[in-house]
Amino acid sequence: MDGREVLVGFDASPAAERALRWAAVEASLRGMPLGVCHAWHWPYPQHAQDRGAMQIVRRMGALTLDDGLRLARETVPGLDVRPVLLKGTPSGALLAASADAALIVLGARGAGGFDRLPLGSAAVHVPAHADRPVVVVPAHDEPERATRIVVGIDGSPASETALRFALAEARLRGAVVTLVCAWWDPGALPGPDRLPFTGPQAVKEQAKARFTSSVGPCLVDYPDVAVEERFVRERAGRVLADNARDAMLLVVGDHGIESSPTTLLGAVTRAVLHEMPSPVAVVHERDPKPQESS
Repeated sequence: MDGREVLVGFDASPAAERALRWAAVEASLRGMPLGVCHAWHWPYPQHAQDRGAMQIVRRMGALTLDDGLRLARETVPGLDVRPVLLKGTPSGALLAASADAALIVLGARGAGGFDRLPLGSAAVHVPAHADRPVVVVPAHDEPERATRIVVGIDGSPASETALRFALAEARLRGAVVTLVCAWWDPGALPGPDRLPFTGPQAVKEQAKARFTSSVGPCLVDYPDVAVEERFVRERAGRVLADNARDAMLLVVGDHGIESSPTTLLGAVTRAVLHEMPSPVAVVHERDPKPQESS
């Protein structure tokens, strides 16, 4: 083990508690410590005039962090749990603390959200700006006895890295990997929205070729992981969300082949984050090779 850790954000919200439990199990599987990060800040527009008031706010943050440490140790007894208390915004604190993290985990929305809010700001900012995999855990529980990990494949470099991440996770968790390739024929649109001169069969064959070239080299390195393939003509965001509703994890690249190189998060990635059918791992093209248990 190289000393890296799994880093999780914690603010005592229901989604953060689920994220912390998920991260504690992940750290145990990887044989890594768990860093529990809480961000505290002065909650008013005016600057604090009393130094004692700032200390009170910081102390409240420390108490919240203590709750997270206790929950992590209850989830996985004996786990090496490390406190990280930082001043700033949740997303800023997580990104600042992630230099030694192999993986960042956070809840879909924090304590400032409301029940019908599907996704908080940190759950968008952190996957968009991180330089390592990020898992966003929904506020609702995952299906019991889920044994599948779903990964979206479109032939992009980020999706190849996502596939390797999914295969490594499946090996750790004894799960099956479902490879989903969704292709869309613009000539299938109804009425005036249909594009002329499209060849449905040609579009399909191009998608299959990208799928095969992306998947083959990765699977060679994971011969012990069970894999199933699903090839669907449908919008990718919808297909991935539907397939992941009974999965333990959905893995996607940060942006696919149709996204601009300057795009931080592609449309499909944003769609599945807002849908949140299960925990979603966002993996970047520049992510290092996934690490496995020591």
